[in-house]
Amino acid sequence: MRLGVNVDHVATVRQARRTFEPSPVFAALIAQQAGADQITLHLREDRRHIQDRDLELIKELVIIPVNLEMAPTEEMREIALRVKPDRITLVPERREEITTEGGLDVVSLKERLKDYLKPIKEAGIEVSLFIEADRAQIDASVEVGTDAIELHTGAYANLWNEHRFEEAKKELQRIKEAAFYAKEKGLRVYAGHGLTYHNVKDFVRELKGVVEELNIGHSIVANAVIFGFERAVKEMINLIKT
Repeated sequence: MRLGVNVDHVATVRQARRTFEPSPVFAALIAQQAGADQITLHLREDRRHIQDRDLELIKELVIIPVNLEMAPTEEMREIALRVKPDRITLVPERREEITTEGGLDVVSLKERLKDYLKPIKEAGIEVSLFIEADRAQIDASVEVGTDAIELHTGAYANLWNEHRFEEAKKELQRIKEAAFYAKEKGLRVYAGHGLTYHNVKDFVRELKGVVEELNIGHSIVANAVIFGFERAVKEMINLIKT
């Protein structure tokens, strides 16, 4: 199972003072050195954390794949086609949310996404859709021509963190069934949102072999504040790869 390190919250700390540090670009380079398989970053429409220049520099400087999370807007498509990340992951985006909550409603956006994704795929950029563990959303994802899906793990993470372990176990089973279904449909399967050093262990035990990659940000950045970025990345790698 691969690890994509999300550096958004490094930029969140920087933007709190509108200064130049800490740098998500430096964090990306350290994560790469520590063994991360991918750098993930979300360029939001309101630029609340990651800025355009961060994306440009990370794509230029790191040698591991770059995964750009973005809303399905014309502006973001233009940026993706210019910068050419290795992958784009379409996510829902609301200005009032603290972080991305819930998956993209591919069912309702299906016809629009078919046309929206064509130039991105023609440019050789992998396409992933951040969705709920729902068969209808998976079927719609196949129809629009995505290469992969990233399953939203927020409900599982929240239940686990609240020590509601039986409910978390049921949610994990729901994710597992969706992951196998997506694999049968020919999609690559990734997962992420809210995963921590504590709740990721059960997830990896149940999903290893079907989920290829986890994208984790906040927990790594939070631990990096105390222990350093390199150690934080290495410890997460140890948890998901052993």
